[in-house]
Amino acid sequence: MTNKKLIVITGASSGFGAEIAKLFNVAGNPLLLIGRNIKRMEALPLDFQNVMLAQVDVTNLEDFTASVRAAEAKFGPTDLLVNNAGVMLLGNVENQSAHEWQTMLDTNVMGVLNGTQVVLQNMIDRQGGTIINMSSIAGFKAFTNHAAYVASKFGVHGATETIRQEVASKNVRISLVAPGAAETDLLTHVTSASALSDYQAWKESMGGLTLDPKYVAQTVKYIYDMPQAVEIREVSIAATRQDA
Repeated sequence: MTNKKLIVITGASSGFGAEIAKLFNVAGNPLLLIGRNIKRMEALPLDFQNVMLAQVDVTNLEDFTASVRAAEAKFGPTDLLVNNAGVMLLGNVENQSAHEWQTMLDTNVMGVLNGTQVVLQNMIDRQGGTIINMSSIAGFKAFTNHAAYVASKFGVHGATETIRQEVASKNVRISLVAPGAAETDLLTHVTSASALSDYQAWKESMGGLTLDPKYVAQTVKYIYDMPQAVEIREVSIAATRQDA
């Protein structure tokens, strides 16, 4: 049993979540990894001695709560929640399906609110703890073919800052990380061929390579490793060649 504190990471099967899990695993923290693809989480290169996996959709508050409570029963209170689960379904509002809009709003916004509610009261009671919400540069600026995604990420930014103000006096940290385009699996579910083509052309204009997720993970850990009295409120991070 480690004396390190529990870290909960959503969307942990790939991308930012997987890289964040690797860093905290090496640091010796007990982990609860939440994702919809449990096989991918099982295949991560981790020491699973102090790792719990939960196949949970973050839009399901009941299941989300149950998974966190199970981990806390074993490892103690959640000291860090990384609200990382998200989807990016590119498309133009003129013809994109309302189902895709709803999927992004449910996962990207409701998932963050659900996770926050699951852990926040205990953090307030303990006068400590950290929540880091993974957003996007699209949370403060617009991109073509990103209307619904931008709407969801603006929502994450707004919710993060509002909650931060509400709990600052309780010594609870609420931070936001806003990455630019990155080498993750987010594009694999895009159904609009034209939006995908436009994105790939934009990526080629940056030299064909976007941000490595490991640097986003390092940023998350840096935020967490600051003393509890220090809150890095927001970080925007992108590949140097990304000009937008």
